Amino acid sequence: MQGKQETNTLLAESFKELALQHPIEKITIKEITDKAGVIRPTFYNHFQDKYELLEWIILTDLLEPIRPLIENQMISEALLLLFMNIEKARKFYMQTVRLEGQNSFESIARGCVKGILLEIIEKNAVKKMPKFHWLTPERVAEYYAQSMCSVVIVWIKSGMTISAKELVEIYEYMLEHSIAEVLFG
Repeated sequence: MQGKQETNTLLAESFKELALQHPIEKITIKEITDKAGVIRPTFYNHFQDKYELLEWIILTDLLEPIRPLIENQMISEALLLLFMNIEKARKFYMQTVRLEGQNSFESIARGCVKGILLEIIEKNAVKKMPKFHWLTPERVAEYYAQSMCSVVIVWIKSGMTISAKELVEIYEYMLEHSIAEVLFG
């Protein structure tokens, strides 16, 4: 009998393979379970739907590996690892960014990134009071999640024509400069 993590991984691999062949919206739970060699109820013991499975993939494959780097203030390294992991699964993420509407890749990814950032901010918030009362941990996490997801989605949709390393440099440039500096030099 397989453990929860192994079954999740098996379902995720099945889903990723199917996503390379079909639009994600058209992939059925039955196709995922058939390819994984498990019965349908097994899927529902682990995930509510394929979008929750996608969320698990984003958390497990992209965000959990960078958490220790972010916690140790190694932001450039975290971004590079994130972007390189997206590059490795390029075809899969090219398919996922096509998801629109309520279960869009953007909203799922942004929620995942926001959750990780919020945990880290709240863990470290006791050390420092914010300069502005309105700037709550929730708002800071939302801002950076939205910013990061926007950059990543544009990069993926444009065919990942620049390297992960170059994308890190561009993203850091945008974060380190005011809008006036970017627009007017």
